[in-house]
Amino acid sequence: MATREKPRLTQGKPRMSLDIVRPSILIVDDEKVIRDLCIRALADYRTFSAANGAEALQLLARQEIDLILTDVMMPQMNGLDLLKTIKEQDPNQAVVIMTGFTDKEVILRALQADADDFISKPVNLLQLKTTIQKALERKALREELLQLKRLDRLKTDFLGLISHKLKTPITVISLFIQNLAQGIGNPDDPAFRHSVSLIFEESNYLSALIQDLLNYSQVILQEGPPTLTDEKPLALAQAALLDVRHTAEQKGLHLVSSLNSETPTFSLDRQRFSYALQALLDNAIKFTPPGGEVHVEGSVTDEAVLLTIRDTGVGIPREEMAKIFEKFYQVDPAHTGQVRGFGLGLYYARKFIQMHGGTLHLESTPKKGTEVSISLPRP
Repeated sequence: MATREKPRLTQGKPRMSLDIVRPSILIVDDEKVIRDLCIRALADYRTFSAANGAEALQLLARQEIDLILTDVMMPQMNGLDLLKTIKEQDPNQAVVIMTGFTDKEVILRALQADADDFISKPVNLLQLKTTIQKALERKALREELLQLKRLDRLKTDFLGLISHKLKTPITVISLFIQNLAQGIGNPDDPAFRHSVSLIFEESNYLSALIQDLLNYSQVILQEGPPTLTDEKPLALAQAALLDVRHTAEQKGLHLVSSLNSETPTFSLDRQRFSYALQALLDNAIKFTPPGGEVHVEGSVTDEAVLLTIRDTGVGIPREEMAKIFEKFYQVDPAHTGQVRGFGLGLYYARKFIQMHGGTLHLESTPKKGTEVSISLPRP
């Protein structure tokens, strides 16, 4: 039930069949014989083991685990303290308590800490398998419900943001057209020509918002695993750079690139990876004043392909750096409230890079510029 699917590799048609990743179980017990027994009984799962709670937390910090099966009485950190710590970090993490104690106080404390189920010692292997399966099924249902709630909240927030973004330009354009309909305005008047120029800018702003909406509908709102094809990351960066060159030139920016398309072939979701690059380039151009520069550099090491996008723009204040990857958050250096876009570019850019096993790091200095570094591990 609680299985996860690997992405289907497609390039015109599937290159390989769908593979199922087995759920992972972390067994925490200070008795090695118990750990070995549980590992053999749970051979259908990917299993990990730890001798105490502290060791388990170290493993959880570097490994994604679907369910933790833990004893209560252990040195350094007991099972109840481990349960409490895990649930504080991730309330949806499945934890099954394994104990030889029938003390009601122990069970009560475990229930208060939101344990998912219990197994008594000595361990009944059939009961163990059944309990683990049911706990994973309940976790999958919880995750599905949480996803539905997140999508519903995202739609509500997104609709509110769209209304706010569209209200100002539509109001300005509407008022101007009303004046024209009433015969107000002289085409020879400099103020009239200035108003026409403003209306033209608002129309361009609306056009850009609509294009952003189309991009989100095509990339962000699509559910499901990535569709992977054989691609060269720096070649995709070169293509993204060509797409924004006209916009940069219109703004009076100088694009400087050092990209080599002869890089190793990766299995990438072309659409999502290209969206991440486009969003980062768009931000660099948006926040760099006329006369500035945007540098795009790419290189290959034995471990990864590295891509850097650096601009000479306004930069990001230190107090805002912690918020830049939040949904709908936008840096507004001029405090106009009319920054183009919806504040989703950086959030999804990092998400899509991480989807490919890569990392995205951003550094910025106010009035000096911003540098974004992408590292994509070589296959």
